[in-house]
Amino acid sequence: ASPDDPSVSAPTRADAIPSERPALHDERKHKVMQAARAARQAAAGGGAGPSTTQHRVVDVHAHFLPKTWPDFAKRFGGDNWPWLRHTGDKPAGTYGYGRSCNAMLMVGDTEFRPVTAACWDVRERLRDLDSMGVGRQIISQTPLLFQWHRDAVTAAAVARDFNDLAAEMVQDPAAQGRLASLCQVPLQDVDMACSEVSRAKKTGHVGVQIGNHLGDRDLDDDELVAFLQHCAEEDFPVLVHPWEMSPMGPGNRTGDFMMGWTVGMPMETHLSITRMILGGAFDRLPESLRICFAHGGGAFPALLGRLDNAWRERSIARGKALRPPKEYMGRFYVDSAVFDYTVLTLLVETFGADRVMLGSDYPFPLGEQQIGHLVKTAPALSRRQREDILWRNAETCFGLAPQPTIEEQALAEELSVDLRLASRTPQQRATSPPAAAAATA
Repeated sequence: ASPDDPSVSAPTRADAIPSERPALHDERKHKVMQAARAARQAAAGGGAGPSTTQHRVVDVHAHFLPKTWPDFAKRFGGDNWPWLRHTGDKPAGTYGYGRSCNAMLMVGDTEFRPVTAACWDVRERLRDLDSMGVGRQIISQTPLLFQWHRDAVTAAAVARDFNDLAAEMVQDPAAQGRLASLCQVPLQDVDMACSEVSRAKKTGHVGVQIGNHLGDRDLDDDELVAFLQHCAEEDFPVLVHPWEMSPMGPGNRTGDFMMGWTVGMPMETHLSITRMILGGAFDRLPESLRICFAHGGGAFPALLGRLDNAWRERSIARGKALRPPKEYMGRFYVDSAVFDYTVLTLLVETFGADRVMLGSDYPFPLGEQQIGHLVKTAPALSRRQREDILWRNAETCFGLAPQPTIEEQALAEELSVDLRLASRTPQQRATSPPAAAAATA
């Protein structure tokens, strides 16, 4: 049965209904079924009607910054540490999701980017999620916080601090259990990185985020493959986020107009997936590894045909890959942060709808400003594909407990009312308010 079929988990329901109130039960069930049917019709048609399943939507690619964190420059020494400046002049305008600048993310004395309170304020974050019909969100640090250029002991301490701060956000009562977190690791030392993965899993993180390369070492590097092997053994999903984008020399040809983000990031992700295929990483890693590439896999889906053709036509282009590149589809996930119906369709056709997850890049201005709108309204998607991308794949990949749909919740409440009625004695029923009033109170 479909997970949003109101009959799910109710095979023995009739046995629990008080025999003296069948008409009331049927009336309630009829109303719930009508609401469910109307919402499903609206969703299937891409309409703007209320969705019975919107609170089940999971956003797997969203960032956070703590409001404050330790003074690492004072603690460890060195220059160019990231910190948040909450005072002083702030730029006008909006910087994601209609929000004005509340702080400036600094690197040493240099302004890096304006940020908003949604980065650290759980209530503000949930206010945005509620307005967009997003039920849960998996948060991860902005890659600037990795600090992989520093010594491993320092980076390990930084990772522990930020991971613990992320856990505090997730466990904040204001989060209502709707947030989960990915940890960061000191990847410059694989043993330390593996230890932090194991520790973070025990403290409640649901996966790890890493950058797509470590200096000049890509994800087919033996030590990085060993780290991914550990993640597979820990049953710990991996989100790969592009960072430290190549300037595409000679010179810095992507230095203008934010092309580091719009050109550099997609090429970095394309390069990473290609290295994992041609460098033999996927052939060395178990199929149980759950790994997702941000931003729809970057330029990779558009260039897969060229890559596959080269593998077939030139032996030198095969690298260490045991199979043609197209045969590795199904070994990884991508998110849906592509902002275009045609590209989203390409993702589904290339990777399969069961390998695409909703990702927004919230709360930054280059994120999807109405989270999930592209997927919810994509004309080429079937209802099943839409549900796969909006929540089902995320629940599977990150091991999240499935959330009931609104109609399932309504029927559960109805069952609870009926069970309370059934447990009352005739004398209690005679002195109780009418059941219909109790059910609507």
